[in-house]
Amino acid sequence: MSAEQPVRPPRRAVCPGSFDPVTHGHLDIIERTAQLFDEVVVAVGTNMSKNALFTPPERVEMLTEAVRRWEGVTVTQFSGLLVDFCAAHDISAIVKGLRFVSDFDHELQMAQMNKKLTGVDTVFLPTAAQWSYVSSSLVREVATLGGSVDQFLPPEIAARTTQRVRRRAAERP
Repeated sequence: MSAEQPVRPPRRAVCPGSFDPVTHGHLDIIERTAQLFDEVVVAVGTNMSKNALFTPPERVEMLTEAVRRWEGVTVTQFSGLLVDFCAAHDISAIVKGLRFVSDFDHELQMAQMNKKLTGVDTVFLPTAAQWSYVSSSLVREVATLGGSVDQFLPPEIAARTTQRVRRRAAERP
C-alpha cells in the first residue's frame, strides 16, 4: 500500500507592468515565467501616465494576442496595490525582469515591502542580454522621433505603435 501524494494546488505567478507597448523583452520574461509556474497572470496596470501611448484595454488586447501561444498564461487589468491583486487571485509570486543593477535596487525594496504586507514572494529574472537595453519608454521615444521599432516589438504591435504615433503627430496643432 502506497500513500497517495497530496495534490498540490497550481503555482500561480503574476507578471505586472504597464506594457506600453509590450516589447520582446517583456515577452521573454513572460515565456520564461510560464516555464516556471503552472499559471501566469499578466497584469496590466491601469495607472495612466501623461505620455501613455495605448489605453489599458488596448494593452490587454495586444498582450492577449501576443501570449496566446503559451498555455496557462492569461492577461487582465489591475489597479491599486499589486499585493491586493495577488491575494484576490490566489497568486503566490510576483515575477519581475531585471535589466540592470539599478533595477534591482528599486525592485528589491518593493519586493521586501510586498513580502511584509502580505507574504507574497518576488522572483527576479534577468532580462535576456539581447533585450536588456529595450524599454517601453525608449521604444515610444524612438517611434515618436520617426525611428523604426520593428526589431523591438512583435510585428502587429510595431504596426499599431507606428500608426498611433503618426495619428498623434497629425492631431497636434
